[in-house]
Amino acid sequence: MTSLDDLPIRADLRGQHPYGAPQKAVRYALNVNENTHPVPEEVARHVVESLAHAVLGLNRYPDREFTVLREHLAGYLAARVPAEVAPGPERIWAANGSNEIIQQTLQAFGGPGRRVLGFPPTYSMHSIIVRGTGTEWVTAERDADYALSAPTAVAAVRRESPDLVFLCAPNNPTGTPLPLEVIEAVYAATDGMVFVDEAYAEFMPDGAPSALTLLPGRERLIVSRTMSKAFAFAGARVGYLVADPAVVDALRLVRLPYHLSALTQAAAVAALEHAERMLATVDDIRLQRDRLLAELPRLGYRAYDSWANFVLFGGLDDPEATFEALLADDVLVRDVGIPGALRVTAGTEEETGYFLERLAALGPGGARRGEGRGSR
Repeated sequence: MTSLDDLPIRADLRGQHPYGAPQKAVRYALNVNENTHPVPEEVARHVVESLAHAVLGLNRYPDREFTVLREHLAGYLAARVPAEVAPGPERIWAANGSNEIIQQTLQAFGGPGRRVLGFPPTYSMHSIIVRGTGTEWVTAERDADYALSAPTAVAAVRRESPDLVFLCAPNNPTGTPLPLEVIEAVYAATDGMVFVDEAYAEFMPDGAPSALTLLPGRERLIVSRTMSKAFAFAGARVGYLVADPAVVDALRLVRLPYHLSALTQAAAVAALEHAERMLATVDDIRLQRDRLLAELPRLGYRAYDSWANFVLFGGLDDPEATFEALLADDVLVRDVGIPGALRVTAGTEEETGYFLERLAALGPGGARRGEGRGSR
């Protein structure tokens, strides 16, 4: 059978691994930070009606500027940031998930001979897409407990002289908050682009400021968001960014023609027309996240502070054995490669409760190889 080694693949891709979050049929899938609440029925009906209307025009190409979608995204953000920093449609760009936003950004501002600075542990797709575009990926260490301070970040920027800096606010996979002053300091320290990934912004505490508030006067700053998480729209694949209009113009140079299908646009617009209903689950998810933050230490684990819809927990003697023991009990969590730790999505009240029950049954330190599935 032919393998990659038999093909004339790019040299810089040899030995690399694709994104590989496990896909398993389990009752409680708490591994990829989805919103586990279903789309509300009345919203689903509206989405289906919008799709049915869009289907009638599928013989034509979609609006390649997705004008209506950008207007709706602008309206959504205007209700959530101060009026003086609310972005207009000309500052918004959308794509097939925030991953395509990242890819288009790197196609425009990265490439051979350019480098991106990241601060692992961070979103795994950042480095994968960086390398896929022929860009160099360089890293710097974080502070204690996965925090990132302005002095640490600025020192790395000055040392590496990157063309782009990638930041996660809050960070994935650790959930760590990122103060705005860190973003401001990084921006001031570089002449390159600064990309802030705010995929989990809606789960931040009420009143916590978004990097969107920093955009005015900073033409090299990009803030990326997604409808996958808070909107329970992961299957629709809709991500977007907010930036200076010149950045949007740059992305037009690299985007594929008509990259957002008419069906994607119709579904996203319909969901945004029900934004408050779609986001009604956010408070419940934050409640379950905070429940995890409180209960995990009571079970003897270290729960890292999180502003996202997931919690990283440490204190595991054997993360792989604990992962397998939970999987045997129909719970899928995520091993993100951090020693002694696993990550779990904050699900519904039932899902969170079942996870805590099964983890408690494994005892302090979690499962160990050769010990079976724990008590019943």
